Amino acid sequence: MKRVRYLIEAALVRSLIFGFGLMPVEMASATGGTIARFIGPKLSASRKAKRHVMNSLHVEPQEAERIIQGMWENLGRVFAEYPHLPTIYQHHVEVVGEDIAQDLAQTYGPILFFSGHLANWEVGAPSLRRFNIDVDLIYRPPNNPFVENILQKCRSMQGALKTYPKSSAGMRLVMGALKNDRRIGILIDQKYNQGVEAQFFGQPAMTSPAFIQLAQKFNCPLIPVQVERIKGPNFRVTIHPSLDVSKPVDALIEDAHRLLEEWITDRPEQWLWIHRRWKSSVADQ
Repeated sequence: MKRVRYLIEAALVRSLIFGFGLMPVEMASATGGTIARFIGPKLSASRKAKRHVMNSLHVEPQEAERIIQGMWENLGRVFAEYPHLPTIYQHHVEVVGEDIAQDLAQTYGPILFFSGHLANWEVGAPSLRRFNIDVDLIYRPPNNPFVENILQKCRSMQGALKTYPKSSAGMRLVMGALKNDRRIGILIDQKYNQGVEAQFFGQPAMTSPAFIQLAQKFNCPLIPVQVERIKGPNFRVTIHPSLDVSKPVDALIEDAHRLLEEWITDRPEQWLWIHRRWKSSVADQ
């Protein structure tokens, strides 16, 4: 029965991706956002997301509801933009921090980039290609392997970008890539039960220290990348200076979380609040 359900889900995803791909990018993004803004708030996940917003940002219920509506719209846009990623990164992205990117392009050796599930998080890595920086991506595969195959083709832009699943086997591939001076991108804002406890919006959150440990092991730059949706399918990607990888792991996690908190607070409707991010039941009851 699971296989049948997976096949049905994959058929729906494939049909939607195909349909959005036939539309101009602006129309696809707007349509996906409208559909998700209508359906999303009715789902049970919205109640959890609202609690996360209120516990993290300490806003009134009405403001939390507004943020969650915006979150669903952003998520719908992200999905609808999958078939348009090549067009978006080439024509709809403003890059801030070009001087940093140009310096990194001249850097020999591995580099680690990190970000979070903000705006359309898939546009950050390909946006660096204009500086001749190819970034391999670490991703968490969905449970449905057929859907994973569809999204992977979009995410990698038909294989133009290398990708590694979050797994023990995937980590071995990442280690090999770094040894070969590859550049790696990772999203650090998901719960990782085998990680370390760190504060995130004043609440304990289990966090993977792997991105810091890898940067320290290979003594490479650890670059924060901020992605913002400006309007429709138009984005600003900001390349920030490297964190100081000589610091202790817990201090670096604190620095990284502080950046994420700033980015999320500035544009809270663009973060994925439906993640089960926190360790305690305060945010998940």
